[in-house]
Amino acid sequence: MKDERLLAAMARVPREEFVPADERGDAYEDGPLPIGFDQTISQPYIVAFMTEQLRLKPSDRLLEIGSGSGYQAAVLAELVADVYTIEILEPLAKTAEATLQRLGY
Repeated sequence: MKDERLLAAMARVPREEFVPADERGDAYEDGPLPIGFDQTISQPYIVAFMTEQLRLKPSDRLLEIGSGSGYQAAVLAELVADVYTIEILEPLAKTAEATLQRLGY
């Protein structure tokens, strides 16, 4: 990873807030973690790799399809002007929305 803005953004987003309480001890391991409903939060390396490939600018607006826990949306919100995210699984959508709001995103 060479994008310093991305690394700083990931450092600002508390990944442990986006995983279930019983997974928080592993939140910073470089592996996916279950978030319920047969879904996972992607490992940090994958989040960083995918995000770096976008070559984001601060003025960008993004649509994320598949919010999951909301972690990727939070990282993106640290990097761009606007992020819109949707999730098909209502329980995940509600949890992600609550977490993002609680953290000020």
